[in-house]
Amino acid sequence: MKIYNSYKGKVEEFKSINENQLNIYVCGPTVYNYIHIGNARPVVFFDTLRRFFETKGYQVKFVSNFTDIDDKIIEKAKAEKASEMVIANKYIDAFLTDLKNLNCKIDYIKPRVTEYIDHIIDFIQELIDKDYAYNVNGDVFFRVEKIKEYGALSNRNIEDLRSGSRIDVNPNKESPLDFTLWKKTSEGINFAAPFSKGRPGWHTECVAMIDDIFNQQIDIHGGGSDLKFPHHENEIAQSIALNNHRLAKYWMHNGRVNFNDSKMSKSLGNMILVKDVDAKMPLRYFLLSTHYRSPLNYEEDSFNMYIKEYEKLNTIARQIFVKLELVNKLTEVKITDQEIKSLVKEFDNSLEDDFNTANAITALQSLLKIANAGIRKKIDYDYLNQLLKALNYMSYILGLDIKMERLSEEDKTMYHDWQNARKSKDFKLADKLRDELIDRGLL
Repeated sequence: MKIYNSYKGKVEEFKSINENQLNIYVCGPTVYNYIHIGNARPVVFFDTLRRFFETKGYQVKFVSNFTDIDDKIIEKAKAEKASEMVIANKYIDAFLTDLKNLNCKIDYIKPRVTEYIDHIIDFIQELIDKDYAYNVNGDVFFRVEKIKEYGALSNRNIEDLRSGSRIDVNPNKESPLDFTLWKKTSEGINFAAPFSKGRPGWHTECVAMIDDIFNQQIDIHGGGSDLKFPHHENEIAQSIALNNHRLAKYWMHNGRVNFNDSKMSKSLGNMILVKDVDAKMPLRYFLLSTHYRSPLNYEEDSFNMYIKEYEKLNTIARQIFVKLELVNKLTEVKITDQEIKSLVKEFDNSLEDDFNTANAITALQSLLKIANAGIRKKIDYDYLNQLLKALNYMSYILGLDIKMERLSEEDKTMYHDWQNARKSKDFKLADKLRDELIDRGLL
């Protein structure tokens, strides 16, 4: 398996730190609003990554956080005349609902920043003790220039950063590059710490939680490409300072989602909320349709294509399932057909090649073509079972939920009555039963 390591800027052979075990952390949302489809892209992609690794026998410890204390949450609380925790809980629930509707696994570890304040304070204090951080009137800053490789992830030169016009000038900092670990404030939720009464800076929250939850370097750290700098760069700096490693062996970043070729963002109001999209499975399909590192452009016509593609997948898989169920021939089989085996291998190879979901989808669509033809061939129940197994395998890893409820005895009786009516040439009854079977999705 090969993965593009953002830190090295190249594709590398993947090897987990511990055999058949995998530790993954993906930056989660700041919970002050509903997520848009751009926010959903890393969620869907890393859920797919997790599914593939688990299917291949890895024991995956998957963590993604909630930033439940932030200036944006405080502003939202003021606007809605509610407490910060009420706002945070509201949007955490909304986020998890969106995940369920996108068929993402939600049985992962979900730390909240407010649950890890004690460890974050200890983490910051240790950085101070090691002279990597300093306290100025209650605000704590990290000494960036003590980290020689700072900027390696985002391919930035520290000299350029020092003189860059985008760096805020703060007279309390030793260097304009230094970032906040702790902010002294009485506004909103705040916590008592040896430095001051305040709350942690965003860049120290994730790294401190990773430090506490995993207590070691992790295999994969993921998130959107917009997090490379400064967020992930600052996480790496703190990890090097405290633990002498880059926090993660592999760094993975997905490209952003554009809306009609323009940047999608909450601040611009140029977005589509996940909760407002009726076709959730086609949305997942669409979000995986392009290689994760490439930008993805949302246009209504292109999205509608994936509505049709998902309907095709669901219809063909359902037809095979029904054919087998109606005659009690639904069984577990080994895939021996060379054409089906070849497409499953093509699917796996695509994901093992830096998780190229676009090529994996091509393999799935090729399988659908032969499955569609297979339905119309002379009945071969073993072949149909192999087709269904391959379709279920690919769909599960991509997270594309297929509706295949078991048939009732009434369904089966109606099907057999239809067959008998055709054999006895009772065409009026046969037509009536056929129409009912079609309405039930059985033909």
